[in-house]
Amino acid sequence: MHGIVLFAHGARDPEWAKPFEAIRDVVRRKRPEYPIALAYLEAMDPPLEGAIASLVQEGASSITVFPLFMAQGGHLKQDLPRILEAIRASHPHVPIAQESALGDSPELLEAIATWVLARIE
Repeated sequence: MHGIVLFAHGARDPEWAKPFEAIRDVVRRKRPEYPIALAYLEAMDPPLEGAIASLVQEGASSITVFPLFMAQGGHLKQDLPRILEAIRASHPHVPIAQESALGDSPELLEAIATWVLARIE
């Protein structure tokens, strides 16, 4: 069973998490066979380690982390690889892959541009 982690930055305001929770809920509704968790880098729970441990407890035999960041900044270039290295050492039997940032997706960039243009035309 393949697990999915949506990984976001985190914020002190709990309202900030609403869009990410909505993404999680849509994925869960469309593909209930994939266990899914939302994790945060800082300021919110669960951290990535806890989300992955939870999916492993649910029986995930492999996991993909989807960073919900617009660009490959310092958090994705330095922090996330370091965090994943430690997590992989704790779960050596579970392959953990990492996808690229949302902003690397041409489909998402096109959707955002379409959204912007729809509001001024």
